[in-house]
Amino acid sequence: MASDATEGFNTCLRWLTPSDAERSKASTHRAGIEAKLSSKFGLYRMFESGSFSNGTGVSGRSDTDLFASLKSSKPSLGSSSLSAVRYALLERFPSTSITVRTPAVVLNFGNGYERVEVIPAYAVGTTNGFTKYSIPGVTSDWMESTPQAHLAYVNGSNAKPSQGNAKALARLLKAWKYYQNVPISSFYLEMRAAAYTRTQSSIYYWMDIYFLLSSLQTTSLAAMNDPTGTTGSIRPCSSDATKQVALSKLDTAVTRAKKAFDAAKDGKMKVAFDNWDLLFGGNFPAYY
Repeated sequence: MASDATEGFNTCLRWLTPSDAERSKASTHRAGIEAKLSSKFGLYRMFESGSFSNGTGVSGRSDTDLFASLKSSKPSLGSSSLSAVRYALLERFPSTSITVRTPAVVLNFGNGYERVEVIPAYAVGTTNGFTKYSIPGVTSDWMESTPQAHLAYVNGSNAKPSQGNAKALARLLKAWKYYQNVPISSFYLEMRAAAYTRTQSSIYYWMDIYFLLSSLQTTSLAAMNDPTGTTGSIRPCSSDATKQVALSKLDTAVTRAKKAFDAAKDGKMKVAFDNWDLLFGGNFPAYY
């Protein structure tokens, strides 16, 4: 329970932050994955990327993402690389459910409670000092990715205007995505939150969650130019059909966030908390 907006969002963020045990569980499978890929394809390196490593994961929802820089020749189709990696990992983990969810091969350990995503990647050069990779594309055969450049950008944003704001806002956006089943890219939300934070002189979560959602609505979830300048545009959704679903859910989210914002400004905290609870699918602290 919470008595004001600040306490409410701080409590919510504490709930959303994965525990150390949760973060380490899925990583226990890394050695087996790395050994198999190294023997089958050859590995330059394998490293964590995504929500857990970036500090924007959501408890019980985020996966462990492993970027696998392969030595083997890049096939013409990204789907061929995904199939090859999937079959190799099935040899190593025959009793584990292993599927493809582009751009990754997904391993569901522990009946899905410990999920690891392996992204086959091929180094294609450097940009601004960061290695650029070619990975299986969602809307094309291949797409460019510079995970370390994006992590540096998020970390830089996280120090502006005060430590922790960018990652906390990204975590709130991702919580909305997961709790409301919004078909939108977590990476897109993370980069939008990081870019938004850089334009603000101060951050108050109860206000800025509304402002940030509204900005996404105003641009109709437009593709985002990569703020690091290392790749092309960052797409919000995998298809036009899923984008329409995401836009509809975003409209609902903005309505709820605005009702909460207006109520909080007027001192009607019970109404505000009720609408934040609706926004986050029943996962916001109660008001007292």
